[in-house]
Amino acid sequence: MSSATADDLPGQTLGRRLSFCLVLAPFLLWMLLIIVLPHIDLLLLSFKEPTAQGRADTGLGNYREFFAERVYPLTLARTIAMSILVTLLVLVISWPVAYYIAKIARGRSRTLLYLACLLPFWVGELVRVFGWTIILRETGLLSRGLQFVGLADAPIEFLYNDAAMLVGLVYTLMLFMIVPLISVLETLDDSLVEAGYDLGGNGAVVLRQIVIPHAMPGIASGCIMVFMLSLGSFLTPILMGGKSSQWFTEQIYNQFITRFNWELGSAFGFVLLLASSLVVWLGLKLSGQSLARSLTRGR
Repeated sequence: MSSATADDLPGQTLGRRLSFCLVLAPFLLWMLLIIVLPHIDLLLLSFKEPTAQGRADTGLGNYREFFAERVYPLTLARTIAMSILVTLLVLVISWPVAYYIAKIARGRSRTLLYLACLLPFWVGELVRVFGWTIILRETGLLSRGLQFVGLADAPIEFLYNDAAMLVGLVYTLMLFMIVPLISVLETLDDSLVEAGYDLGGNGAVVLRQIVIPHAMPGIASGCIMVFMLSLGSFLTPILMGGKSSQWFTEQIYNQFITRFNWELGSAFGFVLLLASSLVVWLGLKLSGQSLARSLTRGR
């Protein structure tokens, strides 16, 4: 019987490996067809330089054009700075919400609060953004309300500026910060917080020395997601920021769709990818976190 069991072990191991490969195959195929191959094609396209003879030479002309026009680097820098600001605002707003849900709320109230955070995301981004335009436009609810209470004599246009765009981005991205924060705060042992108070620490000391260090993987994970999604956002800056938004994704859209210059649009896309990766790397270095630790413990 022992020999039969020993003979079955290699077969069982092979079966488990085969099952694992079959389960993983659709995901790998999806990654290959939807992400890897298109990115390789766009990378090769970004090095092509159309010539007057109708041929395409290979070179760095598209990347040189990015730095030749002053508006492109400035727009990219502005987009990165605004995305960092959005990330900080989302973190500040989401932290007390996530902490209350994870450590204070109990039972049905906790479920209702978590559901309240999820409800806005049951509809698409376009619907959520249009909801804000109804509130902030010149004839919207906010303008009419201010006129009704006598705080405004005429309609006020709250849309098509950086403040409105920030409101839209913060609103649409909060869930991506709240979820990893709740996940990591749930693992915080309450006895550690109580010990901090017993040893003479006040709320600020306990928060700085116990809670925040424990929550750093979730903070890093949420900041990475919010920053990358904000940097790559298109609908919210266009619909709420208007022509003054100057978001870099609009420059990429214009190259692909308006000017049909796919070579330059591809180069712009990889410039954005490299810039965002550099910012994330710097953020991880400054916070002392690693990407693997943030993504595993921040879930």
